[in-house]
Amino acid sequence: MNKTRFTLLGELISEWLATLIIVMIGDSAVAMYALYDPSPYKLSYWGLAITWGLGVTIAIYVTGAVSGTHANPAVTLALACYRGFSWKKVVPYWAAQILGGFAGAALVYALYGPVIVHFAQAHQLDFVHDGAAGGVFFTMPGEAITPLHALTDEIILTAFLVLGIFAITCEYNTVAPQANSGALIIGLLVAIIGAASGNLEGWALNPARDFGPRLFCYVAGWGASALPGPQNYWWVPIVGPLCGGLVGATLYQCLLRPFMPAKSASSAFSAD
Repeated sequence: MNKTRFTLLGELISEWLATLIIVMIGDSAVAMYALYDPSPYKLSYWGLAITWGLGVTIAIYVTGAVSGTHANPAVTLALACYRGFSWKKVVPYWAAQILGGFAGAALVYALYGPVIVHFAQAHQLDFVHDGAAGGVFFTMPGEAITPLHALTDEIILTAFLVLGIFAITCEYNTVAPQANSGALIIGLLVAIIGAASGNLEGWALNPARDFGPRLFCYVAGWGASALPGPQNYWWVPIVGPLCGGLVGATLYQCLLRPFMPAKSASSAFSAD
């Protein structure tokens, strides 16, 4: 195996592991929120949001030195468009991220499987027809939210996410976090988006975070309630974040980057 292929293999393992960490921590927090009564998070949604965000932070600290921790196809696409990330790596990164989401969901099921079954039985819910506890793993529209409105939400929210990530990791942004604190700020960015909008449709923001667990649920017994899902919802958390990521990156690169100092500031994050 030549050096280039060996390096790519390490990056793909890193992306797989990063997405696994995010999904395992985040979906486990959702299980705590949804499956227990009283829930430790019901009266403090911020606890759920901050757990998701810190899951992202931990993933960056674990894998950032190897792959840059995209852990999100929308981020990978935006970096390929604007930050020089190799287009040849985009699809392999996407595949690794989706497989990481699948594996993370499998670990959550290994932890919470008996609780999920008990929840379904206690509420007389069927996995295939009612999607019992499916919300632990994948997103769906909240009250009064249609799939088209959810698509708009995901575009806006992911644009905000990627706008923030581009600002935090920009080497020319002289007020961006220095050293390794950027990982914490990115995690807080994810958390505040969730705290502000989580009930709309679960704030996917990330095709791999939704589609990987959705695939797991499809093969684990949820069937059509997971994929394609009610109202064929499965594509919304894919298309929305991909479009939103491009919007956020374009806004940053076109509206802010041209007015920043020409000389780069020190930064712990590379463009790719």
